[in-house]
Amino acid sequence: MDAETLARIQFGLTAAFHYIFPPMSIGLGVILVLLEGAYLKTKDQTWELATKFWVKIFAIVFAVGVATGIVMEFQFGTNWSVYSRFVGDIFGSALAAEGIFAFFLESGFLAVLVFGWNRVSPKVHFLSTIMVMLGSHFSAIWIIVANSWQQTPAAYKIAGEGVFRRAEITDFWGLVFNPSSMDRLVHAVVGAWATGAFFVLSVSAFYLLKKKHVEVANASLRVALPFALVASLLQPLTGHSSIAGVAKNQPAKLAAFEGHYDSNKPMDLVLFGWTNPDTQQTTALKIPGMASWLLYQDARKPVTGLDKFPKEDRPPVTWVFQTYHLMIGTGMLMILLAALAAFRFRTGKLPDCTLLLKALVVSVALPHIANQMGWMSAELGRQPWIVYGLLRTSQGLSKVVPASLVLTSLILFTLIYLMLFALFLFLLDRKIKEGPTLEMATKRSDRGAI
Repeated sequence: MDAETLARIQFGLTAAFHYIFPPMSIGLGVILVLLEGAYLKTKDQTWELATKFWVKIFAIVFAVGVATGIVMEFQFGTNWSVYSRFVGDIFGSALAAEGIFAFFLESGFLAVLVFGWNRVSPKVHFLSTIMVMLGSHFSAIWIIVANSWQQTPAAYKIAGEGVFRRAEITDFWGLVFNPSSMDRLVHAVVGAWATGAFFVLSVSAFYLLKKKHVEVANASLRVALPFALVASLLQPLTGHSSIAGVAKNQPAKLAAFEGHYDSNKPMDLVLFGWTNPDTQQTTALKIPGMASWLLYQDARKPVTGLDKFPKEDRPPVTWVFQTYHLMIGTGMLMILLAALAAFRFRTGKLPDCTLLLKALVVSVALPHIANQMGWMSAELGRQPWIVYGLLRTSQGLSKVVPASLVLTSLILFTLIYLMLFALFLFLLDRKIKEGPTLEMATKRSDRGAI
């Protein structure tokens, strides 16, 4: 394989692995606020035990997320130097804001969240929990703003020539509110909420199956189940808003999503199937004209197809088509599972539903699959552009890094990430098996008075 292919695989690997952890942090952060809020309101020790247990889990997730995120940024300067030069002014602003307004806020208050239970007052500790939750959300804002600018560049001018061409900001807030940033932000954050909620559902269901830590499991379910259901229901709504923006700003990506080739025809809504870019045919179970109706409230309105774009400007249709529909299918399964579990829990029958509890245990994978597939479909759908309409992926590559070096670093990164993931699973498994213990609880008189 050539250097470009290897560099793309390497960045995809590191980004996909890193993307396991930030959504968990964001979703868990909200749940921690809800759990500790319930404890402060009721003074019930069960809520305190649940909060302290999930704080320990959150700390593990946060630590691995930080470690894996740093690696990605180094690749910009090694494998993608031309791209880094082109977007440096844009990304520099967004990433600096992320560091100042998000990372420092989250990491600073994390110390109080983890170690401050007996050192600060309950209200100060609760404030630290809220700040950690907000910090994780602020981090998502700036990262998605930067990434969205690649999808829909705005508020910039081009300076320099050749390999020294670069985009410079002309309006900072125009950069922040570029045409796709807010839709993509809401969709990604809601997906992160679902990720944290289903993680809590999985562990709580495991405890119910084992008949261990039942009170804490029920308390966690009281918070996580409605949160999971709401987040799952919001996903198709926020996704529809995002797709409307794609139809306007990236019509080739939209056409690849649905395997739509003929610009003279309305767009069907594909449920599942496959597409053949060579024959330009899509064989699938679909609802005729439904995508056109969802976009324009007219089932007969033609939608721009891939035939309007030269072959060299089309994304890898098969990959985009399949990842997009796998994301949607997984999202529908999350709604079904969350709704069924919420109904059983409300009627008090969930502990007796062994099959459903087992399904909840493995459901932790569903939001991760949806997140990964959504990210892949969005990024692959942007190809062959690394910055849409401005810089091709092939042009952003470092010219002096040979394929052999990229392959070596790819192998080493893969081995390191496998070991890191094994360590993460080991620590997570140990904490879950240990579970919440009475030693975690503290009397209010033991808490600090700051």
